[in-house]
Amino acid sequence: MERVKYATGTKWEPIVGYSRAVRHGNQVAVSGTTATNSEGELVGVGSAHDQTVQVIQNIEKALAAVGASLKDVVRTRIYVTDIERDWQTVGEVHGGFFGEIRPATSMLQVSRLISADILVEIEADAIIGDN
Repeated sequence: MERVKYATGTKWEPIVGYSRAVRHGNQVAVSGTTATNSEGELVGVGSAHDQTVQVIQNIEKALAAVGASLKDVVRTRIYVTDIERDWQTVGEVHGGFFGEIRPATSMLQVSRLISADILVEIEADAIIGDN
């Protein structure tokens, strides 16, 4: 089976040694994704809603780059820095994108993400053709 890797071109990918998404056969894993735009700048500082929208759009782009879509997602993992404050907002945005798809998911609070301004990070797993 061919292994297909998608990189966004950020300076961190070669330093840390990761790909944004990896497809192996019909399975796709998308790395923890934050709310950065194409210039690598954080979108939605202070807004869990805006960050979550950008994160899922970034995941959607990574999936498309390896021949998948949000409809193929079977699992997401959501990391937030303040679950009490942001769980509902983040959950509603997630539901807006995944409402009919309904992947398995987890939402966990973490003490901090790679930048103090990042409020949410999401990972996704997909199986192409499983929709």
